[in-house]
Amino acid sequence: MRRYLYFVTFVAALGGLMFGFETAVINGAIHYVAEHFQLNPFMKGFVVSTALAGCVIGALFIGKPGDKYGRRYMLKIMAFLFLLSMIGTGLAPNIWVFIIARFIGGLAVGGASVLTPTYISEVSPPKLRGRLVATNQLAIVTGILVAFFSDYMIDSILHGSWRWMFLAGIIPSAVLFVLLFFITRSPRWLMKVGREDEARQVIRRVNPEEDLEEMVLSIKNSLKSESSGRSVSIFKKPYLRLAIIGIAVGMFNQFAGINVIMYYSTDIFRDAGFSGESALFQSVLIGVTNLVFTIIAMTFIDRFGRKFLLYVGASGMSVFLGLFSWAFISDNKSGFILLALLIGYIAFFAFSQGAVIWVILSEMFPNSVRSQGAAAGSFSHWIFNFGIALLFPVFSTKFGVGPVFIFFTVATALSLLFYRFALVETKGKTLEEIEKMVLKK
Repeated sequence: MRRYLYFVTFVAALGGLMFGFETAVINGAIHYVAEHFQLNPFMKGFVVSTALAGCVIGALFIGKPGDKYGRRYMLKIMAFLFLLSMIGTGLAPNIWVFIIARFIGGLAVGGASVLTPTYISEVSPPKLRGRLVATNQLAIVTGILVAFFSDYMIDSILHGSWRWMFLAGIIPSAVLFVLLFFITRSPRWLMKVGREDEARQVIRRVNPEEDLEEMVLSIKNSLKSESSGRSVSIFKKPYLRLAIIGIAVGMFNQFAGINVIMYYSTDIFRDAGFSGESALFQSVLIGVTNLVFTIIAMTFIDRFGRKFLLYVGASGMSVFLGLFSWAFISDNKSGFILLALLIGYIAFFAFSQGAVIWVILSEMFPNSVRSQGAAAGSFSHWIFNFGIALLFPVFSTKFGVGPVFIFFTVATALSLLFYRFALVETKGKTLEEIEKMVLKK
């Protein structure tokens, strides 16, 4: 039975849920926050992107603490930071306290974006790893939906009460922190720090159906370079090419424009003529679509592979992004045209990049540099996310929403070439087999 494996995956994935909630709760709140603190377009973008600056730093610097103290221990720290952020933003007496609290939440999101998929990949058997790591993405989109729905409900009951939108995040933050005391450490981390007996016990408990000696031997072999005492860097040969690919994965993910939708969809719908409450409800529908198609992707990822999902998704997203640009440029955005186009776009995104990106970043790097590699890819994800979130209000005000989405359309179409020539298919492979594949390529 794999019940304990599923339990530890569920608990770790709650870090993904808080990731989703923390980043998406601003969607429904930013209009009221901007009114309350009298923010101009630049400051509005700055408030949204402040959390993303924290994400950049959290993702960049979590690798070494994760290696030294373990993924589980650092996830506890991230859970505490989530809790602190929710309290700080909800009770902020001025805009600078609000910004600092958002930054703290961003640190937690950035750290969790590296730690959660890495932890899950290191406890998962090869045949289930893609699906289980994708559980993190399922948790992220669930957190996004919870944020959108709670924003909508709070606004419906207590119109304009943006503080409660943030304070609602206290409950899942506290639950995550408590449950982290009931999961085991990563067996690969235990082997790495010389606690082999404990690692064997964890493998028996988490993966009772796997060949224990084979798993122990494969982990030992993959960690030989570290045991030699040499310093290993992701930005030196033979790993440099992988670092560049990981950075490109994060870049193309953000150039698809997904987080413009996640942060500003309510404002986009307001600009299109929807009322405040109606605009929030449209965002809820987007969140539901995101969740449904993430679940569908999880049933396909280990059957058809990562690259197949990316090909399908990039093709579909390019079409819907192009139509969305056309709707704004031609001023043909009456009724629910925008909603239909965004739902189509979100469906293809969730089926592809949404489910695949964190799987790729958690498994494409060798054990000796996995934390560094995942951190580099996540850093890229967040630095481009930060730039886009900061500049979108300014650029959309100056040039219009349509031209901005033309850029996203072209970038998404170009990503097809990147997926075709840069990535290797990893479905069904052990982490050690993948290591040999990517270093050989």
